[in-house]
Amino acid sequence: MAAKKSDPQMAICPVGKFFMDIENVFGKKSDFFKHMTQSRIEFLKGMRALLDERIDTLEKEKAPKKKKRMTKIKVK
Repeated sequence: MAAKKSDPQMAICPVGKFFMDIENVFGKKSDFFKHMTQSRIEFLKGMRALLDERIDTLEKEKAPKKKKRMTKIKVK
């Protein structure tokens, strides 16, 4: 017989717990959180630059390529 499950157990990310503990001790107005907020912004801007570059590459690959024209050569 299978064991009856009660309440599901919750796993807490250690990094998330660290930030929650820091927030509880120092508050969101601390210099630490100002730096963390700025780093999140920089991370997202980096991701945006990476995605924009990939989109440009894919659009260039999709663009119709100029067809080569044949040249008529006289043979004697």
